[in-house]
Amino acid sequence: MSHEATLTLRQARERYFDENGFGQGGNYDDRWVRVDVGPMPVWFPNSAERVRALRFHDLHHVLTGYRTDFPGECEISAWEVATGCTDHWVAWLLNLSGMGAGLFFMPRRVARAFQRGLHTRNLYSTEYGDALLGRTVEEMRGALGLDKPVPAPTRKDRMRFAGWSAASLLMSAVGGVLFLAPVALAAWALVAWLR
Repeated sequence: MSHEATLTLRQARERYFDENGFGQGGNYDDRWVRVDVGPMPVWFPNSAERVRALRFHDLHHVLTGYRTDFPGECEISAWEVATGCTDHWVAWLLNLSGMGAGLFFMPRRVARAFQRGLHTRNLYSTEYGDALLGRTVEEMRGALGLDKPVPAPTRKDRMRFAGWSAASLLMSAVGGVLFLAPVALAAWALVAWLR
């Protein structure tokens, strides 16, 4: 048994924050969040709904072992989509976008993570608080089925992956248009002004 397995979720999460440079307490109280999209930083408000979902998302990183780099975020996005994000609409939006991006660059890894998610559970329907954070990593991995091997995909699993892949690609396309529209408009205005 690894040392991490005996840690409480609170202890393991603090280690995760430290290892990933997220600051004391994960910066949940910050008003703005910076996310690097390739070489470009993007800032957006740290809404209460985002923090509500992020508390579970960070614990999912601890429990699944998916990293916080681009491939790891695409994998955990696919895993969370497959396990279901209940009423965490921000998680649905971010995870569908992340899964869609992953399908372009690492479709096999995304498919494996999605398959794992179909046969495990997540924490989104759990009450967040001291009782949850006091449980051990090993205990929670067992409770969520993360300690079992992932079965080979069935036809039904493949169809679910295809459906959610279509939804995630659509979400990524919409997100890309919304993100690039102001840049394109600024470029058009600059060109028009220089004429």
